[in-house]
Amino acid sequence: MQLEKTNIILGITGGIAAYKTPDLVRKLIAKGAKVRVVMTESAKEFVSPLALQAVSGNPVSDDLLDKDAEAAMGHIELARWADKLLVAPATANFMAKLTHGLADDLLSTLCLATPAPIVIAPAMNQQMWLADATQANLKILEQRRIQLLGPAQGEQACGDVGPGRMLEPQEIADLLAQQIFEQVLAGKRITITAGPTREEIDPVRYLSNHSSGKMGYALAIAAQELGATVTLISGPVNLLPPAKIKTISVSSAQQMHDAVMQTTHDCDIFIGCAAVADYRVQQKTNQKIKKSDSELTLTFIKNPDILSDVAHLANAPFTLGFAAETQNLREYALGKLQRKKLNMIAANDVSDSTIGFNSEQNALSVFWSKGEKKLDVADKQLLARQLMRLVAQRYTEDTND
Repeated sequence: MQLEKTNIILGITGGIAAYKTPDLVRKLIAKGAKVRVVMTESAKEFVSPLALQAVSGNPVSDDLLDKDAEAAMGHIELARWADKLLVAPATANFMAKLTHGLADDLLSTLCLATPAPIVIAPAMNQQMWLADATQANLKILEQRRIQLLGPAQGEQACGDVGPGRMLEPQEIADLLAQQIFEQVLAGKRITITAGPTREEIDPVRYLSNHSSGKMGYALAIAAQELGATVTLISGPVNLLPPAKIKTISVSSAQQMHDAVMQTTHDCDIFIGCAAVADYRVQQKTNQKIKKSDSELTLTFIKNPDILSDVAHLANAPFTLGFAAETQNLREYALGKLQRKKLNMIAANDVSDSTIGFNSEQNALSVFWSKGEKKLDVADKQLLARQLMRLVAQRYTEDTND
């Protein structure tokens, strides 16, 4: 039982997905967990406290000041008891409260009082999930290492179709078990590149690409969750550096190359997730290029190939590359794997505007010398965890050969 001797507080907020929580409690207990349920007042409109008490075997808590608790401070006792605090469903309102540190009920107070890791499984209308305010809150929560499970895509209670559905109870229980126990990269040092590079043309112009850095940042967080010591080398992005991860900011491909070469000499795994520019202008001008009626001709030269240079080091780390393709994905990815002598390559189809660059979701086809695996469309954090577990498996098998 993967959650044996694990104390889990299940926080339930007022969303329609709350009706699934008795089943979620049963799935967590089936994995060996001890579960205590905390409900908000609005959650009681969707699911019965009595039902949750029956399936958990423990009284349901909802009062900030508990007269039956030691010193009448039940929130402190619960906060110390928990090994994990799971909020499912987590509404947009609760995410906002968590972001801004509000503590006006038992559940929100527990989130501030507990030293245990906090996990949220969002559930809301797709428009609420995509709203600027919710996405801004999400960025802050991710930076604070609040772990995210989902949401899934599909038909919603209101009739809309899109992201915002809570993951199914079995999937939440499975993912929670994996997060708690799989420290498979403990003691390993990993360098990850993320985001785009910028190649200057003149003091006001540069060449770049659409990479948001979200996949690379998600990989850094996933690698740390598995126990690794992570160095993240990031191009220019609109993301907060992940907490407790060494982050080196660079701009150009040459700067990224220099930073990588300074850090990979003692790392075990290198992941090249950045969208590095293949070319730069041969001669950057010191003054702004003025507009004229004539054509403008620029001469480009190749940038250093970071992936290839790392993979060809004398004591090369296990190297995973990325390939963003618009056609012939498998053919081009396998060619890059062999040509650059990589251990693995993860390819994604960037011709699909709903995933990949600047999207919250992605899908990957992963290849290595003797196998391949497809990772279906998922939230980038969830996808990053799946990919990092696959990397850990392949790394272990390669080093034991």
